Amino acid sequence: MSSSKYIVRQPIKDPENHILGYEIQYYGENYAFSGGDPQSRGNEFAAADTIYNFLTLNTDKLLRGSLNFMTFTTTLLMKKTPRLFDKGELVIQIDDSVIIHPLAMHMINQYAKEGYQIAVNEFQFAPRYLAIMDSIDYIKLNFRDTPETTLKNIIEIAHSMNKKCIAVNIDREELYQRAIKLKVDAMEGTFVAEKMTAKTHNSGYMQSNFFRLMVAVLRDEPDVEEIEQIISVDATLAYGLLKIANSRYFSLRSKVTTVRQAIMTVGLNELKQWVYLLSASNAENPMDEGAEEFLRLSFMRANFCSSLMNYAKDLPITKPEAYLMGMFSTLNYLIDASLEEILGQIPMRDEVKEALLHHTGRCGMLYDLALSYERADWEQIDSLAEQLGIPTNLLTSLYFSCMEEVNRIWSELTQQTPGQEEAGEKAEEKASETPSEE
Repeated sequence: MSSSKYIVRQPIKDPENHILGYEIQYYGENYAFSGGDPQSRGNEFAAADTIYNFLTLNTDKLLRGSLNFMTFTTTLLMKKTPRLFDKGELVIQIDDSVIIHPLAMHMINQYAKEGYQIAVNEFQFAPRYLAIMDSIDYIKLNFRDTPETTLKNIIEIAHSMNKKCIAVNIDREELYQRAIKLKVDAMEGTFVAEKMTAKTHNSGYMQSNFFRLMVAVLRDEPDVEEIEQIISVDATLAYGLLKIANSRYFSLRSKVTTVRQAIMTVGLNELKQWVYLLSASNAENPMDEGAEEFLRLSFMRANFCSSLMNYAKDLPITKPEAYLMGMFSTLNYLIDASLEEILGQIPMRDEVKEALLHHTGRCGMLYDLALSYERADWEQIDSLAEQLGIPTNLLTSLYFSCMEEVNRIWSELTQQTPGQEEAGEKAEEKASETPSEE
């Protein structure tokens, strides 16, 4: 068993597919820290030290403006680890090992009095659980291994006591529908993470990101590097530009496979026209919250795949191609077509297409490593990293560096200042004055 240590976030969504928060999952030192018992009690103190030291250094990267569910063992509670976090951004999760520990339970009641929210994993209506009902805010239920009748009874009683219920291990459609039927307050699992309420149209680019692009292309002296960065964080914009750059209109001798090549091929004058047409065609069709979440996911995958390329051995693709592989991995959710049909319309190295469609070859291993980390599939992470020659001890730092970069840029994309709004209005006026042919 590997001694590597991994930490990952997984989304928790309500029945309307809105993000309620994230569960922080940890694995290392033969210790699974994700809502279950440690695989080896002898390593709990070593694992707790590792977790505490990591969180001390990375709290700002890990928690940023969202509700985060995190399981605390008795040892972590003794180290007063929850106080590393803002009480408005943390839900303290506990399991049976804490419930049966008198001192740990005293600490939980104290945290609850201080204003921290409390969640219980694998909840049971047993005397030891009932003693802390006043301190509990969330009850987490294992939908994969618990009979439906039992789940129904717990949820009804919990709701009567004003407790919220979260269904976990939702990894297939059947369990998702059962959770909806039983009226849970939120769900978590691989199926939930990849679930969208509906697909968007092919013009469904992120509104604030497009706004920035429009301002950038209509400057008196456009900055190609700035334009490339803006397009590169939006899967639908990147896809649309590559499709245009490779159309018959441009009569290319060689295919365009990167955003920079596409910008240079299309040219700034044509790019202005394309942006103006997008503005007119999608003015009444803003992207919904679910689609924005998938754009953010694609951006995270793109950054992670690109970062992994710095260490992966014998890959037949470049870093920009790895970036596009991650970026385009969610396009079938954002565009009303199959991924195979979408990828068939743009030139892309066969190895990348095979990776996205069939998970084959070394590119498929790289893509699957990114997915496995995202899903907290610990055994797959170790296996794939070893096959690719990537040191496993680097994965967590790479993942959080990418997350920090995504958070930073996403914040810039989604927060407009009054000055930006005025610039956007001027850009729209300028776009409307741009002649159709130049």
